[in-house]
Amino acid sequence: MNVGQDLREKLKDSELLKLNLIQTDPMTNFSSLHPQFQTNLHNALICGGVNNNFGQQNEQPDKNSVDTKFLDSYALEAWESVLHYLVGTQSRKLSKSLLHLLRNSGLMDLKGDQLVITRKGFQFLLQDVKVQVWAFLLQYLDSATDLHMDSIDMLNFLFQLGNLEFGKDYSLEVLTDTQKIMLTELKHMGLVYQRNKKSSRFYPTRLATSLTSGQMISSSDSSQESEGYIVLETNYRLYAYCISPLQIAVLSLFVDLKARFPNMVVGLITRDKVREALEKGITAEQIISYLTSHAHPEMRKSNPVLPVTVIDQLRLWELEKHRIKAVPALLFSEMSGEQEFNDILEIAKRFNCLVFANKKDRSIVVNSEGGDKVKSEYRRIREERRQNRG
Repeated sequence: MNVGQDLREKLKDSELLKLNLIQTDPMTNFSSLHPQFQTNLHNALICGGVNNNFGQQNEQPDKNSVDTKFLDSYALEAWESVLHYLVGTQSRKLSKSLLHLLRNSGLMDLKGDQLVITRKGFQFLLQDVKVQVWAFLLQYLDSATDLHMDSIDMLNFLFQLGNLEFGKDYSLEVLTDTQKIMLTELKHMGLVYQRNKKSSRFYPTRLATSLTSGQMISSSDSSQESEGYIVLETNYRLYAYCISPLQIAVLSLFVDLKARFPNMVVGLITRDKVREALEKGITAEQIISYLTSHAHPEMRKSNPVLPVTVIDQLRLWELEKHRIKAVPALLFSEMSGEQEFNDILEIAKRFNCLVFANKKDRSIVVNSEGGDKVKSEYRRIREERRQNRG
């Protein structure tokens, strides 16, 4: 791997030179990567090295083999159980590690004794499944230190999974201890299938094999989602032509569902329901974006896609939430006279911490950051005056 003079100039401030990973032959004036670094880089790129048996399929056929249809169904059920928990329609119990990831990633937050979806969590629901999976995995990698696991080994394993063949089974025997622990967690997410804990084989699902490809993955009813299934009228009535429990659960976050039919649900966008969503951190723009991106083809013929009255009302309901803003503050009241009021007012203005002042009842409010400064400065001025009089 030789580089010329021009490239050497560009690399003069690089970490490769600082770490002595680029060597120059004085005879030929050519530079090359350190041989050992070349070998390790090559192994990393092809997922080779010490664990070079990883990725080899089992020679003995699996007596309990599963087909690609089963793997797709298994992966979808496992991943959507995570999403169902996110929207509050828990279909099955999640592992403690997944609950930890949901909270640490900011997708859910604890209110009282319950985990509820956040603004970030709702935005997460709008993304492609592959983007969702990677977001989860990156949070998992961030937790490596807390889990006492090797983050490099973890990342290497994910890239290895991305290069496996969908529908084939692979041996657990060549996995490191870190990778075996990861396998258990990835099962909960639907990235791999293992028949039981004692099984020596595992199958990567489509969620895993697409990690390093450019192909996007969609959840259930993907064709329906891409075509759009929501009809919204000017009277705030909504018709959703869908059968996916997850889609219905997402709508229920901000729509008051009134009726459900075999292939359709009917609901109403109400102030109370939208305010519930706003309290969870979901924004009006996110709701508008969701309704627009999933609008029925007939609605897309209009410009704008959604009724203007509904869009405006959603934004107005959000503005209601921000009419009053509570901030930590300190109240000065029951002052001895106008002189004291004027002194404290002047000090608050000087420190740029004045929130409110009422001369009639001699009350002043300053922000929490400036409270101690105002009190200290006023005591200094009062003491100075006392000494001058004495």
